Amino acid sequence: MQLRNLMKPISTLPLVALLLVAAAGIYWLKSDTGKDEAPATQAAAAANPFKALAAGPLAAFIVHPAPKELEGFTFKDGTGTETSLAKWKGKVVLLNLWATWCLPCRKEMPDLAALQKELGSNDFEVVALSVDRKGAEASSAFLKEVNASSLALYTDEQSKSLQALQAVGLPATLLIGRDGREIGRLLGPAEWASDEAKALVRAAMAAKP
Repeated sequence: MQLRNLMKPISTLPLVALLLVAAAGIYWLKSDTGKDEAPATQAAAAANPFKALAAGPLAAFIVHPAPKELEGFTFKDGTGTETSLAKWKGKVVLLNLWATWCLPCRKEMPDLAALQKELGSNDFEVVALSVDRKGAEASSAFLKEVNASSLALYTDEQSKSLQALQAVGLPATLLIGRDGREIGRLLGPAEWASDEAKALVRAAMAAKP
């Protein structure tokens, strides 16, 4: 009986040693993987700095691996004159598609207005494009109602922009570079007056076309 009790600790030694070796192997693998991934991650961030900025309240912002060409379409400005995104080439644009019946649009519109008020310039503009079929009068009243008067009125009553931009649902917001190509987009509402949004816009303004 005593001999059996003495042999128990001895018989468990190989098992303990095996577990220690396995744990050491897992630690080494994790450390080695981390070393390999760090430069790759840094290289990806350097190649596309916008990905690192899609965080916090803008975590849902989808950054394209490379800027995308946009299909052309026309819409109207506040005077009823037909225009297109070509008018803003050379300028960074945050294009927001919205409608008066869209509750999330109502929530984010003041933030878009605040962003325009702070960063709007010869280098940047928030282009809030209403796709509401009710027309310019209803859209204009909506902007005043939600205290977004710093946003210019643009309308697309035929919703041509939705099809051209393949936007699914409202609101849909696209960040467009100076070259007229889409850097990325966010589907749904966002905090466009946040520090993260401002950093994203400033990065687009600083980027070479």
